[in-house]
Amino acid sequence: MPEFHRSITEPLINALQQVPVVVLLGPRQVGKTTLALSLSNEALGKNSSYLDVELPSDRNKLADAEAYLMRFDNQLLIIDEVQHLPNLFTVLRAIVDRRKRAGEKAGHFLLLGSASRELLQLSAETLAGRIRYLELSPLGVAELHQADPLGFGMEKHWFRGGFPDSYLGNSDDESWRWRQDFIATYVERDIPVMGPQVAPERLKRFWSMVAHYHGRQVVYAELGKSLGVSHTTAKKYLDILTDFYMIRQIQPWSGNSKKRLIRSPRIFIRDSGLLHALLFISNFDALLGNPVVGFSWEGYVIEQIMQVISTTWRVSYYRSEGQAEIDLVLEKPNEAVWAIEIKKTLSPNLQRGFYEACKDIEAT
Repeated sequence: MPEFHRSITEPLINALQQVPVVVLLGPRQVGKTTLALSLSNEALGKNSSYLDVELPSDRNKLADAEAYLMRFDNQLLIIDEVQHLPNLFTVLRAIVDRRKRAGEKAGHFLLLGSASRELLQLSAETLAGRIRYLELSPLGVAELHQADPLGFGMEKHWFRGGFPDSYLGNSDDESWRWRQDFIATYVERDIPVMGPQVAPERLKRFWSMVAHYHGRQVVYAELGKSLGVSHTTAKKYLDILTDFYMIRQIQPWSGNSKKRLIRSPRIFIRDSGLLHALLFISNFDALLGNPVVGFSWEGYVIEQIMQVISTTWRVSYYRSEGQAEIDLVLEKPNEAVWAIEIKKTLSPNLQRGFYEACKDIEAT
């Protein structure tokens, strides 16, 4: 797996050489642990050790966390699934500050987390100025093509998605079974263990419903009505799946406009393979014949773009009540505005509404 995640290996090593604490976030089964354990001592310039706090034996070692962690001076300590120990962050701050006074300025801890809002809040509060966040996404087009230019197939990647075990499955059936198991495990064990207490069957039904809204503007009242819950509960469920990197919400463009604009976010299942599993699209031919194919392709392309642009870009979409629209708007301060239209056709044709929208946002 490390041969596929080369695109983030260099930024990860650079971060460990520059700041005391690095947090590598992303969904389960995306390859965080494998990537962390693949880092060589030569590249890091120091030895490394590994703890998985989901193992009782490793978790017990941290019963007296300060005493245990002080044993690893001049080493990198990798702590996996760290969101299970929120009280650990204050201990890490004290150790980091002590080591900085002793001249050890960077590369103290690499924390791996399966993405939760609580993890981000706790670490930001206690480790401000000492921490950097990186995200490991499922395998993307750019890194797969770089790793295996002859063997890479875009249709396979689009259909199966980018989770390594799904993409690398020996057959579509094996990939399909892995994705179905992943969805079941995520709602039955992983999300409840990490905090949110929602009935697994209800959350799975909600996730499947969201798949039918893939690429569309969210209407919380409509989502809630379909599930028999309030619009605020529907928003809560959507935010849970967003926090755990299962859903991406693209916010509406927020610049000045004389036109009346749609103001609700568009929602996408982030991994195309999981989208197809939730919609029970079990082979590529079935996908091509399904009405969702256009939205699926759009979400797939957006996710590939999001994986390669930096966090300095502001990302949104544009849609007026008069149906002028842009699928993706990319902006940087004091730089050109990019307007991107995504179509699944051999002869794409831009509509008048796209050009009108480009004028409104002053796209290049």
